[in-house]
Amino acid sequence: MLKEAPRPPGRETVNATELQAERIGSEIRELRKARRLTIKTLSERIGVSVGYLSEIERGLASPNVKALHDIATALGVTIGWFFHATDAAEPGEHEFFVRAPNRRIVHFASGITDELLSPHLRGSLELLMSRFPPGASSGSDPYTHNGEEAGIVISGALELWVGDKRMVLEEGDSFGFESSVPHRYCNTGEKEAVVIWAITPPSY
Repeated sequence: MLKEAPRPPGRETVNATELQAERIGSEIRELRKARRLTIKTLSERIGVSVGYLSEIERGLASPNVKALHDIATALGVTIGWFFHATDAAEPGEHEFFVRAPNRRIVHFASGITDELLSPHLRGSLELLMSRFPPGASSGSDPYTHNGEEAGIVISGALELWVGDKRMVLEEGDSFGFESSVPHRYCNTGEKEAVVIWAITPPSY
């Protein structure tokens, strides 16, 4: 949804070999496609061959921690994105459900935080919860992308521009528009704004 530069990855001490290679590869492929990146572009960004990255995505090779860090950084997340706290829970649970403590989270330099509510990015719809601290915005310039988006303000207020239309949306207000129309948003209030977004196709 946002086009800001991600924060650098944290110093997670997870071991990639603890996860099934097939699932990690699938997660990487889903996120790469949601970012609208070709496998060639991603391979160039992280300095590995297309063949090796293809093997990782197909579950034929397991990335080491450094490779996973490089992939995560290029995709704008930390390697924690690829790890589920529900791995020890019922098999396949995270295929359909997302428990609140296990949401995947991306922090942006502006202070905005996105929490992925969808269990994966393979479908046609993406569901997000965005938190906007006071003063946070998507940037001074509007942006566009393919698809549609809609949402509802859960708390606080969000100033939203769609084309030449401006509206201040408050708790309970909702919206929807074609993403090809230039748009931007900002929290000009004094408290955090929380917004649920539905976006199609996924563009996380």
